[in-house]
Amino acid sequence: MIYDEHSDSELFSLVCEENEDAKDIIFMKYKYIIDIVIRKYAFSAMKFGFEYKDLYQEALVGFTDALNSFKDDKNASLSTFITLCVDRRLQNTIKKAGRIKNKIFLDSLSLDHVYDQYEIPLRDIISDNSLNDPLINITKDEEFDELLNIIGKSLSSNEYEVYKLLITGLSYTEIAEVLRKNPKQVDNAIQRIKNKVKIILKSRENA
Repeated sequence: MIYDEHSDSELFSLVCEENEDAKDIIFMKYKYIIDIVIRKYAFSAMKFGFEYKDLYQEALVGFTDALNSFKDDKNASLSTFITLCVDRRLQNTIKKAGRIKNKIFLDSLSLDHVYDQYEIPLRDIISDNSLNDPLINITKDEEFDELLNIIGKSLSSNEYEVYKLLITGLSYTEIAEVLRKNPKQVDNAIQRIKNKVKIILKSRENA
């Protein structure tokens, strides 16, 4: 195939120069990623009335975003970065649809109606003071981001690629498809990642 004749670095340099042929070659080379990520969200999307063509259009936007924001010196390879951007786009699309559906449902109820079995209004039933406390959320987010950073630094470049895809919810076979690696290699990498994460978590508990 023609795209096998060009490295990603060469192609991306041409993309930065607005070379349309290079964009087409990259799309042909990595369009298989779109189907992999769409499969992950197909069931959830169906519940909100999305058709395949709707998801595909959103995935294309994510694909374009990846090309526009990718930097050749990033830790992640182009294939991994495309996967992350497409996944983020579809995830946000599904979440937005869910919020709209929930809002329509809640708007049809009276938030001030007092339910006999609880003796409090719906407004208080659905409230979560912990989730709504921005200070608590900031602390949790900071701790989580710090943990992800520590884990990332402990991994080899190959393990980091697998790790980035693993935390998006892809299975080891799907990760193997994205990275075009042997599933056994990916499975072995995941086991090494899990062992490193266990060690990190244990050390944080004992700190």
